[in-house]
Amino acid sequence: MNNEFDFDDEELEFGNFDEEDFDNFDEMELSEVTMRTAILSKNNMLALLCVKTATEGGAICRVDPREANPAVQIYDDPQKAIEWFTKSLRTSKRNGWQVVYDGLPLQG
Repeated sequence: MNNEFDFDDEELEFGNFDEEDFDNFDEMELSEVTMRTAILSKNNMLALLCVKTATEGGAICRVDPREANPAVQIYDDPQKAIEWFTKSLRTSKRNGWQVVYDGLPLQG
């Protein structure tokens, strides 16, 4: 069997990292991260719209059953992520989607 992923360890240029190298990274408190999930329904389809923000930025994820893959948009400004999430949710409602859940991400 031909293994397409054969490589020589010596060809990899990973540096040696100590735990000290990671001390420069700020640890984010969980309370600084906010999440919101909306589940939408239309014509027996379910869609998902999520936003996650932190002090440094945010991201919106959209799962549309008509698309092959989820779409993710990254923002440097957390307020912009929330603004675009709200606009996207409003547009979805105008396009006939019904919000069946809007709140914290579901567990379980």
